[in-house]
Amino acid sequence: MDILPRFSVALPAQPRNRLTVLARPLLILPHVILVGGPLFGIMGMGFYRIGALGMVAWLVAVLDWFGILFNLGPVAKLQFLKHLYLTWKARVLAYGGFLCDEYPPFGEGAYPASLALPPEPAQRDKVTVLLRPILLFPHILWLTLLVLAWSLVMVFVWIWLPLTGSMPDSLWRFSRDVMAYSLRVEAYGLLFHDEFPAFAGFQGAGEE
Repeated sequence: MDILPRFSVALPAQPRNRLTVLARPLLILPHVILVGGPLFGIMGMGFYRIGALGMVAWLVAVLDWFGILFNLGPVAKLQFLKHLYLTWKARVLAYGGFLCDEYPPFGEGAYPASLALPPEPAQRDKVTVLLRPILLFPHILWLTLLVLAWSLVMVFVWIWLPLTGSMPDSLWRFSRDVMAYSLRVEAYGLLFHDEFPAFAGFQGAGEE
């Protein structure tokens, strides 16, 4: 049974594009301003940064939080903003994490990386919605440590990949799994669903 949200990434063609790897921090900047990413963005705390669209998505999530608790449900006409933000961010994370070499589209578009989100639950668990900020806390702590390790790995990859034209398979999978986990946590925080996400174990966390 497929578990959603699910981050899928196709293995990149070999050899990798060395030139775009070197320029990746600059090439990704316009996307970072709009959707953010680990360590980069225009607003956030520590590792967790969001862009302009991310700020809008989280504002919608706050409105949804009140709506669910007061039996009004999520704001239906604004849900597309959360979907657009998180699916776009998934593509940007894949590009920034050296999982893909293709430049991501702005907004929607075909890409080797994608994020499948769950449909809105028919019944909402008001207790977990009410406690969502508290329930997120252990994930945020664990994700902070993972992103710190990931950032060190990415510095190595940024140097290694242009020299060799390839990224070690174990590091590619580590980057993929950290990105998959961060997206699962954010989807839970954005109130896409009420299923408490599993902690990243790096065993099939995100299948290509």
